[in-house]
Amino acid sequence: MPSDGRGLQPRKQPRQIRAELTRERILDAAAHVFAEYGYAAGTTNRIAERARVSIGSLYQYYPNKDAILVELLIRHLDAGMAAVNAARLDQDALRSESVEDLMRLYVGRVIANHRDDPKLLRVMIEQGPRAPELLERVAQNELRQIAATRKLLGSHPEVRVADVDVAARLVVSTVEMVVHKVMAGPGQVDAARFEEELVTMLTGYLTGGRFRGGAA
Repeated sequence: MPSDGRGLQPRKQPRQIRAELTRERILDAAAHVFAEYGYAAGTTNRIAERARVSIGSLYQYYPNKDAILVELLIRHLDAGMAAVNAARLDQDALRSESVEDLMRLYVGRVIANHRDDPKLLRVMIEQGPRAPELLERVAQNELRQIAATRKLLGSHPEVRVADVDVAARLVVSTVEMVVHKVMAGPGQVDAARFEEELVTMLTGYLTGGRFRGGAA
């Protein structure tokens, strides 16, 4: 897969509603094609056919399927960050919630962003080009999540960890990596049970086991 970012930028940034709708149709079609055929067989011809546009029109927007996958990845990352931001309410209000409920809110929203199509998620994780703009987006999203988590944990009365900075990094990294791995892995998983177990694990770590679901 390309790693230097060349040829991964969209050719055209839509300025009219019709052009934006065409771009969205191409992206939606690509998501279905990659999930159905995999990345190798998910050709631009198949994407154009599913999107009901000519191959020439597709190339006016994207130079190749790598650029399309990068855009899908960015859309996925932005949706995940929006979900986290939606859960990040007023800090004082959040501190009134238990750590267990905060972890359930956070984990639940991350899982929800990965439930739509595990096959597509697997393609994005395993085949996604390591484009510089994509890596930068991932890094910035992670830093923002860690900063917000550190601020919340540092002032929450139930938190019993020795190092809040390390704890914030562990929580964010664990949720992202474990959810990606489990939701995109082979076979089906009971999402509700998975969420409950992950919440229990994180809450126990943060509170030293002093929570409703754990032993005192």
